[in-house]
Amino acid sequence: MRHRTSTSRSHPGSVLERDVGQPASVAGQGDVGVAGTTLITDLPYGPKAAEVAREAVAVALHGTEADLLDDARLITSELATNAFASGSPPLVLCVDRTAPTTGGLEVEITVTDGGCSHPALSSPSAPEEEAESGRGLVIVEALADAWSLTTGTHGTRAWCRLTRNARPSTAST
Repeated sequence: MRHRTSTSRSHPGSVLERDVGQPASVAGQGDVGVAGTTLITDLPYGPKAAEVAREAVAVALHGTEADLLDDARLITSELATNAFASGSPPLVLCVDRTAPTTGGLEVEITVTDGGCSHPALSSPSAPEEEAESGRGLVIVEALADAWSLTTGTHGTRAWCRLTRNARPSTAST
């Protein structure tokens, strides 16, 4: 069973579960055998975009291992910051969490915006040591298992995937 989480356009950053107004913090509680969940939320177009995005990722990945959550929050923060700094409204975050039948966990994070006027970089370059910005895509490339950036005048899409393999059981027999 897949859940789709959406938001109210009148309240960017507020997450509603299954379009019925239930807080997203209850998503997944009591659900057994859920193969995946998707969280979609509007982000405020402004300096709070990264903060709202990190909070939404924490909701979407509640209960996952700390390392995965930390990586996902950092990546999402960088993608949301880039969308605000280089793009135009609207900003939208999508977090797709799936548990493949082979075990483990796969998380896809996508941030879209209304577009920008400059072309996408084919590969992120390291900024000068003294630079105060410019490390976002370098961080994404270092932490993500896969990523892409597509820019255009009508929309920009930054996407990445994080995967964690199933851990063998340590229980004794």
